[in-house]
Amino acid sequence: MSLTLSIPIERYGNALIDTLMMVGVSGGIAFVAGVPLAVLLIVTAPGGFLAWPRVNRVVGSVINGFRATPFIVLLVALIPFTRLVTGTTIGVWAAIVPLAVSATPFFARIVEVSLREVDPGLIEAAQAMGCKKWDIVRHVYLPEALPGVIGGFTITLVALISASAMAGAVGAGGLGDLAIRYGYQRFDTQVMLIVIAALIVLVSVVQVIGDRYAHWLRTR
Repeated sequence: MSLTLSIPIERYGNALIDTLMMVGVSGGIAFVAGVPLAVLLIVTAPGGFLAWPRVNRVVGSVINGFRATPFIVLLVALIPFTRLVTGTTIGVWAAIVPLAVSATPFFARIVEVSLREVDPGLIEAAQAMGCKKWDIVRHVYLPEALPGVIGGFTITLVALISASAMAGAVGAGGLGDLAIRYGYQRFDTQVMLIVIAALIVLVSVVQVIGDRYAHWLRTR
């Protein structure tokens, strides 16, 4: 007995590709921008080797402001900026802008926590050896915190998968858009179940790969 699909399987494939593109590009932007932000928060904090409390408070407040804003609200609030950057407010590339803006401060805070867990003794030893300040960041902070950074990046990607599905409600494309247009609006339970299953598999794969890589970094 074969299963008859209510919509062509190609649409599921295209929607999955769109979701992977949204998550991959926005996740890459969050990684590239989030790590420097976290480093800035660490080195400018009281007791950091570039202690600058005022800058630390301003940057921290901005990050907290974006983190406190629900994604669906941020999605709407960034429409003018999204149009300026991409020339449109619908589709995959338009969704990448708010996804990246939302994920960057989230990831930055996770990286900050990982950097704070680096043994202060290692920092003091590097300083005693005469290492330059940014060499300490490159050769002590980041390598020691890398397993935690990878674990945090995995959590960020999982959050982006969820947010990309939510972005489907405003025509962003991907699996979320498929679930809204063909599942919810047409009362097609089959589409909803297939999309939910696809999202569960996608999240599980990302989580397993991220966990194994982080574990390998800790034990190598």
